[in-house]
Formats: sequence, structure tokens, C-alpha cells
Amino acid sequence: MKIRTKKLMLIPVLCASLVCGGCEVAGRKVIFTTGLGNKDVFRIGETVCTLPEAKVYLCNYQNIYGSVYGLNLWEQASSKKQLDSYVKEMTISELARITCMDQLAEEQDISLSEEEQKKAAEAAKAYFSSLSKDEIAYMDVTEETIETLYQNYALADKLYATLTEGVNEEVSDDEARIIHAMQIVVKDKENADAVTARLAAGEDFTSLASDYNEGQDIEVTFGRGDVPEEVEKVAFSMEDGEVSSCIETDQGYYFIKCVNKYDEELTQENKVKIAQEREKTAFNDAYDAFVKEQDSMLNEKLWDETKIVTDGSITTNSFFAVYAQYCK
Repeated sequence: MKIRTKKLMLIPVLCASLVCGGCEVAGRKVIFTTGLGNKDVFRIGETVCTLPEAKVYLCNYQNIYGSVYGLNLWEQASSKKQLDSYVKEMTISELARITCMDQLAEEQDISLSEEEQKKAAEAAKAYFSSLSKDEIAYMDVTEETIETLYQNYALADKLYATLTEGVNEEVSDDEARIIHAMQIVVKDKENADAVTARLAAGEDFTSLASDYNEGQDIEVTFGRGDVPEEVEKVAFSMEDGEVSSCIETDQGYYFIKCVNKYDEELTQENKVKIAQEREKTAFNDAYDAFVKEQDSMLNEKLWDETKIVTDGSITTNSFFAVYAQYCK
């Protein structure tokens, strides 16, 4: 049977990959992809993802994303086609991401320990035992298939941890600091002069904000980089209860009253966010460079013909929850 193929677009952070025959790129051999088997959904480099493996993700995603607040979206004619495309795209995207991560892990001599392999096997046994006969038949999987998927997922996790473990997660209080303030934002100088005069006369900041503020909100919280540079410079030097003079920016005129110069709860949340962004950057630097060198093919015909079953016989949605229970 002739298999229609196309270049696999690896999303969201994967790049369209190169297909090269028998050549070397950046010192490593790139294998030319000549074709796919009847049950091969895609190939990246030398690694093939089979239809049974893809269906495990497909079934779980269809049930994870197929209901909202108890409403079965698959029963809604208006959303079924869009949801079908979304779930199938997400399935290919996630499997392609894990495949590339596992190849990068192999290149960097990262592998699972015996204990990690044991946990993957335990997770596979638990998840496989939860499947109904209809689900096993539709996915055409064995416990060994599930174990392989869990090992692949665990290796991708381990790669991420390894590539980001050297990232400096020490974020200072001042770098992450979130300020709780009140603001008056006006566009023209006439109003700015009026606010300046009335503040100097001792009028209440909140009342003036109600009269003059043209910004979206009066009460705000913000960190570094969230407001114009001129406002940030003044606000981050203020004490609780202090009111600024007029701050001129390209976006208008600002008056700031500092309510709390250090919102501890929001600052701690921002620390986590900054650390995660640093990890993401460190990972993507290594990952994106690797992905650019990979060749890939998608069995478009096979994937187009793969139907999502929504008659109620496929209800499994615990693949990732079981992984978290056993392997995290």
C-alpha cells in the first residue's frame, strides 16, 4: 500500500526539520527517511512512533479535553470538528516533542536508572489494568507498549531536569518584588497640572483617582518590567504611604501612591515564575539547536484515517495521572 507522507511540523517549540541523505550536520550523521510502515505514524531520525503508541495519547487527550464542567463537548456538533483537530494535533505535537527529547538525552548519555525503569513498569501495570477490553482493542496495545511510553516520558523529564539543574534559581527579593499601589494616569498636561496642584493642597489621593484616572485600574500590583521605566524607577524607591510627584512618560502622566512596597505573597509567586522562565530558556537553547538537525516524516494518510471514538466506549483519561503517581 502506498503511504502518503509529508514533512512533520514539530510544534509548539519544535522546528520544521531537515531531511538529508547520508550527510553529516554539525558532526552528527543525519539519517535519510525513506518511508514509513503501515502502522507508523511518524519518524524522527531513527525513531518511529507507532499507531498504538499514538492512540494511547489520543484517547487520553480526547477525554481530558472533551469535557468542561460536566459538559461532553463531543456531543456538541458545533465543537466536535474543531476539538477533533485540536486533540489530534496535540497528540502528534507532544509525542514528537518527547521523541526529540529522548534522542537528545541519548546523545548526552542520559538514561533511566534501574529504579526509574522499575517505576515505569509499575506505572504501566497500573494503567494497563485500568483499561477496558474495548479500549485495549481500539488502541491495540499491550502492557509492554505502555511501559515503553512511560519510559520515554520519564527520560524526557530527566533530560529537562538535567539541562536545567545548573540554572541559577536564586532570584533576589528585589528582582522579584511586587508592589501594591494606587495610580492616577492622565493623558494631557493640563490634567496632570490639576492633579499636582490638588495633591499639593492636601486632597485625598483616592478621591482624585476617582475623578481623574484614565488608566484601566486605580489599584494595581506590578513588578519590574510591568510599567514604564520612569514609573518603575520612582515606584521601587518609595516607602509605604508615600505619594509621588508627577511622572512623565511616553504613555502619559503618572502619579503613584505606594500601598505596600513589598507584597510578600505575590513576590514569592513571581520568584517561582522567574526561575521557571530561566529554566525554560536554558532548556530551549539546547533543545532547539538539536531539533533543527532532525529529519522527520508524518504518515498523513494513516493519521487522517485514525478516527476518535466518542460513543462512550473509550473513557480512559488517567495515563498522565498514573505517571505522576508512580514516576514523579
